[in-house]
Amino acid sequence: MIVMLKFATFLLTAVVSQGLQYNDINEGEELPADGSKYGSLWPLPQNVKISETAFKLSSVSFQIVDSKQSSAGPSCSLLQNAFRRYYNYIFGTLRKGHHKKTGPSEIAELQVWITSADSECDSHPSVSSDESYELTVDQPYAVLKAPKVWGALRGLETFSQLVYEDEYGAKTLNATVVSDFPRFAHRGVLLDSSRHFLPIKVILAQLEAMAMNKFNVFHWHIVDDPSFPYLSRTFPQLSQQGAYHPSTHVYTPADVKMVIEFGRLRGIRVIPEFDTPGHTQSWGKGQKDLLTPCYSGSSPSGTFGPVNPILNTTYDFMSQFFKEVSTVFPDAYIHLGGDEVDFSCWKSNPDIQKFMSQQGYGEDYRKLESFYIQRLLDIVTTTNKGYMIWQEVFDNGVKLKPDTLIHVWKGNEQQYQDEMARVTLSGYQTLLSTPWYLNRIAYGQDWQAAYKADPQNFKGTDAQKKLVIGGEACLWGEYVDATNLTPRLWPRASAVAERLWSSKDVTDVGDAYTRLVQHRCRMVERGIPAQTLFTGYCPHEYNGI
Repeated sequence: MIVMLKFATFLLTAVVSQGLQYNDINEGEELPADGSKYGSLWPLPQNVKISETAFKLSSVSFQIVDSKQSSAGPSCSLLQNAFRRYYNYIFGTLRKGHHKKTGPSEIAELQVWITSADSECDSHPSVSSDESYELTVDQPYAVLKAPKVWGALRGLETFSQLVYEDEYGAKTLNATVVSDFPRFAHRGVLLDSSRHFLPIKVILAQLEAMAMNKFNVFHWHIVDDPSFPYLSRTFPQLSQQGAYHPSTHVYTPADVKMVIEFGRLRGIRVIPEFDTPGHTQSWGKGQKDLLTPCYSGSSPSGTFGPVNPILNTTYDFMSQFFKEVSTVFPDAYIHLGGDEVDFSCWKSNPDIQKFMSQQGYGEDYRKLESFYIQRLLDIVTTTNKGYMIWQEVFDNGVKLKPDTLIHVWKGNEQQYQDEMARVTLSGYQTLLSTPWYLNRIAYGQDWQAAYKADPQNFKGTDAQKKLVIGGEACLWGEYVDATNLTPRLWPRASAVAERLWSSKDVTDVGDAYTRLVQHRCRMVERGIPAQTLFTGYCPHEYNGI
């Protein structure tokens, strides 16, 4: 980790010494040669002041400890786990030795002080979790104060990012004062484990990287048309028949529990998505009569379409299935999808046509979709879960609970801005993903477009803007599996992380590039094979899996 204040980093010096300029890749702007006054902090804190006074850290004497005043003591395994993790991040393979007297220019310890009576150490993070913190680095020790453990986790990340190596390789950091909190409460990454199965260790690696970027929501698009890897205790045949392989390509209850706990220890919520009535071909392999039989003329074609919305058995199944899901995933929300429903199969089916006529729906199959979605929402409501849905459900006029989260993903810039305006004008909370579909790749600095997109950039009142709770970077899996997921996601998702955490006026792309190059190298040093932004090198290169 290399953070410099007055002088260029080793990394940037190397880049500039090669005569490379930012205008090689970005419309005439030159690569900053002197580094950022914020070092390699990412995402940039709300308020930070770094002085020129430097202190050393010794792997032998430095400790991360609970403050005596803290409401979370040694019994808080979440913090104790984090203390060990960040000590290792800072010192790498260096081993702790016997305690020795601190030198005159050393920081002896980082004291972590949870200031509220309830630290929430044993809780799961939620949309209302307090992630604020204050960090002061000075002699003889640094102090990290946070109302809850979630803020302490974010502050530990910031502290670790302040540490750099001086010209002799000694761990160093400058006197610093930070007061920080996230701009948005929901800062997510979506991964798709249906189109390609993602091994658990790959998912856990993404959660680790998410914590390094202060993301706090893992949106697990766990099933879809191609495969159903979620192993349901209530309906085991869903994965037995619908997964790519019934034993090697499934997520067992123990796997799911591991992901949830791994995320919790890093302040990350796990929100599953079970998308219906479309995107359900894999469901039909294990659940008889769930999908709609398609017709060719007056005869069945042998193919199937979306979930059959006219059968009572459909809703019996959904009731049992989502009752299980609500007990497996502790978060207050489930993502129910509702996007891209193809009506052609419904239109071909004579039983569906008869039902449409009986209901007085005419030829408007959006009304049939709304009929299904409304019944599904009622089912999920009985489990005491809130729900997120893709924007089509709102667009089609489905009656929604006031606390429904509308997920915007469609259109060009003007179209999604107009959609955000419509959703918030209707009084619903919303989150944005349209400009952050990271499965769409381009040559060069494509992170910049993601960095420049702001979820509150639409025509609306201040009250409307407050209904925007954040956004998500999405990595869909048609062309992504364990071999290329991590470098495709990072550091491009980091651009989204800063947009969702930092102040709205943090928009300097040149300064961001300077910090992001170093942040990318820090992730590489920590074992995350994040792809390079441009030519150059990292002092600690990625050296294998």
